[in-house]
Amino acid sequence: MDVDRGQGAVGEAVDERLRRWRLVLGGDADGTGRGLTGKDGQMDAALAALYNSGRGTGEGAGGGGDAARGAGLGGSAPRVARWLGDIRSYFPSTVVQVMQKDAIERLNLTRLLLEPEMLEAVEPDVHLVGTLLSLNRVMPETARRSARVVVGKVVADLERRLAQRTRTALTGALDRSARSHRPRRVADIDWNRTIRANLKNYMPEKNTVIPSRLVGYARRQRAVIREVTLCIDQSGSMAASVVYSSVFGAVLASMRALRTSLVVFDTSVVDLTDQLHDPVELLFGTQLGGGTDINRAIAYCQGLITRPANSIFILISDLYEGGVREEMLRRVAAMTAAGVQVIVLLALSDEGQPHYDRDNAEALAALGVPAFACTPDAFPGLMAAAIERRDIAQWAERTLAIRTT
Repeated sequence: MDVDRGQGAVGEAVDERLRRWRLVLGGDADGTGRGLTGKDGQMDAALAALYNSGRGTGEGAGGGGDAARGAGLGGSAPRVARWLGDIRSYFPSTVVQVMQKDAIERLNLTRLLLEPEMLEAVEPDVHLVGTLLSLNRVMPETARRSARVVVGKVVADLERRLAQRTRTALTGALDRSARSHRPRRVADIDWNRTIRANLKNYMPEKNTVIPSRLVGYARRQRAVIREVTLCIDQSGSMAASVVYSSVFGAVLASMRALRTSLVVFDTSVVDLTDQLHDPVELLFGTQLGGGTDINRAIAYCQGLITRPANSIFILISDLYEGGVREEMLRRVAAMTAAGVQVIVLLALSDEGQPHYDRDNAEALAALGVPAFACTPDAFPGLMAAAIERRDIAQWAERTLAIRTT
């Protein structure tokens, strides 16, 4: 009896393994000897409609020359909307987001995103927002209303996930960065800075430093302590970075101790600072795609900086410069010489290693300006380090476990 149960368990395990391989490999039952029925068959059909179809384009996207291998999604918004509803019922949201991204890229479904019915069926995520923003200028008003709902959901989710953590990290850094020579409490004394400021008072016979002045934290300051300028490349490859930067910009702008400016650029420069109170509106003020003139953008941002020694300038770009490279580098050198803390983020997203201009990144590194990719979860820590004027290259190597360029 126990032998029969053991054999039955082995058989079930083998059957489950064959089922999983059949779902992974697709196609018919040949090779695994395993057919699919019920919900498994429906899941397989949803996968086949995307991954078994040829790379169609235009109106007949999904049919292609390989239509015998799968039905495809076709060019109909209602049909695609039904497919989107199906995959949301079969797969977790993280998988759905990947499949949506693949469908847009493989089957050229971009045009169908202009249909309200399609937008109501999608699973909102950062990549989808980037695609919608790239269509911003060609959207009919009915689709724009639906797109705003999608973008609003993503922005609200990001704010819930990132805002409180950012404010907590930056509030502590701002408190520590505001120095006082008359600290009121022992807890407010910055002992490291106090010791460094009084090394001339070292007494060898007592093996101690006698402080003639104290350096401490001036807490609960209401004045602006740091000026932050976010300068964001809005070329197509930077879509996710634009979304995250806009959300973070809105969070930074809500903090009284920071004066935050946000500028986006391609070959032109647009100052969106007055829209930081509404990140959804801000995102619809961007225009993804087009060329890149980093030098022109930096020139504009230089004019926004009023207190260089208390300013943080963050350029978010892949560094593919379409403007005057030498002048761009001269401007960065001038900013750092004036005391501005300059940081270059090659990407602000959860994606892997970004594509970027390595020659420009190396030239910036030679100027003492670190260039690296940063994840959204690490950005609050980056800003805290910048506010405290720590070595950003060391922070990146230690925190992001990468080699800065």
